Amino acid sequence: MTYCVAICLDAGIVFCSDSRTNAGVDQISTYSKMHCFGVDGQRQFVILSAGNLATTQGVIAKIKKDIKDEAGQNLFNISSIEEAADYLGEANLAQQNKHAPVKGTSYEASFIIGGQIAGSKPKIALVYAQGNHIVSSDSTPYLQIGESKYGKPILDRILTTDTTLETASLCALVSMDSTMRSNLTVGPPIELQVYTANSLSLNRYHRFEEDSEYLRNLHRAWNSHLIDAFRSLPPLNWSFTWDRSLDEQSGS
Repeated sequence: MTYCVAICLDAGIVFCSDSRTNAGVDQISTYSKMHCFGVDGQRQFVILSAGNLATTQGVIAKIKKDIKDEAGQNLFNISSIEEAADYLGEANLAQQNKHAPVKGTSYEASFIIGGQIAGSKPKIALVYAQGNHIVSSDSTPYLQIGESKYGKPILDRILTTDTTLETASLCALVSMDSTMRSNLTVGPPIELQVYTANSLSLNRYHRFEEDSEYLRNLHRAWNSHLIDAFRSLPPLNWSFTWDRSLDEQSGS
């Protein structure tokens, strides 16, 4: 399984992904799901991938080949993130169709692509297996692929477009921690890429291994604060007094 999230803010973009591709009882496999492309000072893209590994590898290989061959359409000559998402969607469909005759196996894959081209604003887009895409919005400044449900609540509660990159980075890591806690098929190494708006360079990358002391401390702190918060909730027996008081006020 996979979990990837990208957060688009006024200050820039945060990308976070796990690296686990297989978590059987006798074998754990890892493969990076974060891929970076760019020209410093001109454009930067980060792609996160989820789904069939053969498909995602084929798509990334196609992107690299198009750049190397200076193809008529490649990430280094497209004019917008939306155009990049369309290009990625076409490559995704082509790879899936290549394997279509093989029955009984799903070759679907999805991607998040984000970044900035000089002269435009930073953006992120989610590319579906069907080739179409959506972009983030002011009300929902993040996009997820893979095992998204466990890490979603923290994102909904904390993030707004004016959130700082530091806070968003911690939010992404807590979201990842919540997902790993509930789904053992998502796991380290965890990759985090922080892009500062208008920098047009990628120089804030972190990789957290299985034995990362920072990840352990983050997990312990978050778990401890959650327990403390739960213990401080109003006792259930207070509800009768509160609700009756409200009924009396409304009836007066």
